[in-house]
Amino acid sequence: MSSETTTLTAGLPRQMPMTRRRTLPTFGEDGGWWGAGAVVSALALWELAWQMRWIDPLFVSGPSAILQRMWFEFTGGGTLLGHIAFSAQNFLYGFSLAVIVAVPLGIVLGWYRIPRLICEPFISGFYSTPRIALVPLIVIWFGIGFTSNVFIVFLSAFFPILVNTIHGVKTTDRQLLRTAASFCASEWAIFATLVVPACVPFIVTGLRQGVAHGLIGVVVGEFLVGSFGIGYIVGQAGMMFQTDLLFAAVIIIAGTGIALQILLTRVERHFERWRPKN
Repeated sequence: MSSETTTLTAGLPRQMPMTRRRTLPTFGEDGGWWGAGAVVSALALWELAWQMRWIDPLFVSGPSAILQRMWFEFTGGGTLLGHIAFSAQNFLYGFSLAVIVAVPLGIVLGWYRIPRLICEPFISGFYSTPRIALVPLIVIWFGIGFTSNVFIVFLSAFFPILVNTIHGVKTTDRQLLRTAASFCASEWAIFATLVVPACVPFIVTGLRQGVAHGLIGVVVGEFLVGSFGIGYIVGQAGMMFQTDLLFAAVIIIAGTGIALQILLTRVERHFERWRPKN
């Protein structure tokens, strides 16, 4: 190196050697431990506050009391298992019916423009309307009982699945569609080999949203117009100040939702490679 170059670089700061950056793990890899630790810490603080009577037991139960109540209910001492089975039946029938109707209808409306334009105002209006506002009308139509509860679940899950399916079909790569048409592919072949695979990830996303809305529909329906089920238990336990039973029912509902979301997330990841790239 020449003396001039040495003189010019003498005043510059020496470059630090490159070190490997250490990043925090993300959730879904090792990051799940952060969430688990936060939950355990929150439960421990909750139990401590309840044991020390910093919170009124009349309004909030502690984790240990909730676990005792759940043990009592699940070991045959209570009726919660029957209510859970009834609510699961309501959800299964309502959600399955929503999938059977919404997915084919969404594919058709997404593929054909004129029917979509005709139905779009009705879909937007019903999707924006809170389903709870329609409960009195549903009771008038179907009465109080199993049918009305199933229809509330169906109505709650139907529109998220429908809207996502329509969007999935509409966002199919037009370049691929034109290429397939230029090779004289039939409409059915284009539909089966390009459109349906492209919208599958969107359908799964709609199913995830439909699960959440469907569970809300189960609770709302049984809470307002039911005489049995987990939603009915939530209402009765609240009125009787049975906070241990109330929290047990809420935990069961939340756990069911989390389990179904995890299952559908794995299904969505399986079809992620089919999602069209922008």
